[in-house]
Amino acid sequence: MRPYYPPTDPYLDVVYADTHLLVLDKPSGLLTVPGRAPEHQDSLASRAQAEYPDARIVHRLDMDTSGLVVMALGADMHRLLSGLFQNRQVEKSYLARVWGEPERDEGEVDLPLICDWPNRPRQKVCFDSGKPSLTRWQKLDSDGSTSLLQLTPVTGRSHQLRVHMQAMGHPILGDPFYAHPQALAAAPRLLLHAQALGFEHPVLEKEMHFLCNPGDGFLDFPL
Repeated sequence: MRPYYPPTDPYLDVVYADTHLLVLDKPSGLLTVPGRAPEHQDSLASRAQAEYPDARIVHRLDMDTSGLVVMALGADMHRLLSGLFQNRQVEKSYLARVWGEPERDEGEVDLPLICDWPNRPRQKVCFDSGKPSLTRWQKLDSDGSTSLLQLTPVTGRSHQLRVHMQAMGHPILGDPFYAHPQALAAAPRLLLHAQALGFEHPVLEKEMHFLCNPGDGFLDFPL
């Protein structure tokens, strides 16, 4: 792993909280859960648990990805929320700034993925033993050099959006694993953000919808 210097301002950005769950805005550069090495103990989960001791991770974002993360408060809520994610009852969409411009305005990438074991944690397309993986995308704007896309993962494979964009020929800017040198150098961070999240609250039984826009320099990236 690269040298780890997680951002600390804000230390914990709580978008929503009740007695059952938290919705947090994770910054790029912060691990979702602690790593094995002592220097990788700082994470979104450990920060949340310092304030909410019964907080439990339900799903994860890559360290370089920013945006919305849900945490359960207590074992019962963890089981209920985990069931929503496993049964694909959670609506998720991401924003990504990618290299170049797709020819169409929208489409989908249906390519099976598997861990590239000698180069883990990288993933790769594998038609022999890869797991089914589907991403829908929509072009929001472009100048021909870079484009802003809305990405909707139907499945939830590791690095799915990043590998699928690379496979399209439009890697996400600033991606240290999958971008070619020009696309990597085009941004100081991975320009992938978990913007929207929606689900039915398992206890309150009402629809919950959260929207969290990325910070400056993402939507208004100099095209």
